[in-house]
Formats: sequence, structure tokens, C-alpha cells
Amino acid sequence: MNGQIFSALAEPNRLDIIDLLLEGALPVGDIAKKLELNQPQTSKHLRVLCDAGLVEVQPIANRRIYKIRPEPFQELDRWLDSYRRLWEGRMDRLDDYLNVLQGKKPLN
Repeated sequence: MNGQIFSALAEPNRLDIIDLLLEGALPVGDIAKKLELNQPQTSKHLRVLCDAGLVEVQPIANRRIYKIRPEPFQELDRWLDSYRRLWEGRMDRLDDYLNVLQGKKPLN
């Protein structure tokens, strides 16, 4: 798993940009306005997201339209899946234990 992805998503404004782009592609000015950031600050965050491969830019005339690249998020989901299975098993065992403590289930 690419550490650059985690680093890019660790910054709250960049995570907000990703959340906003989930609704669809947007020009940098619209992103800045919706998140109440100045345009240079927004461009810097978008550059980090682009460098991490999370978003891509499509220049149209004098506008730069940004959209999410699904592939890194699919890779992240696959990576997290192994941890999900691990935690689901542990949560199931915890649930069983709590049921025993509450007398809802006999001890095996």
C-alpha cells in the first residue's frame, strides 16, 4: 500500500476535497468556494492529491477540472479488507463473550 495515499488523506482539507469530489468533478474555483479556502491553498492541496494519484485534472479551456481516480480507492479497499475480516472475527468473539457475561448465552 502506497504511504503517499495515507499522507495525502491525513490532512483534513484534502479529505474534505475528496468528500466533495465524490459528488462529481469540479473546477478548482468551485472547490475553493465550497470549502471556504483560498484558491492557491486549494491548488496546493489538489497538487498533493494528484501526486498521490487520488485525483486527476482535466484542463478545459482556461479551467482545470478535478475528479477522483477510483483505482487507488479500490486498492485501498482491498488492502483494508484483510483487516476488516480480522476485526469482524474479533468483534464476533467479543459479542459472544459479552452475551456469556450477560447470561444470554451459555459458556462453551
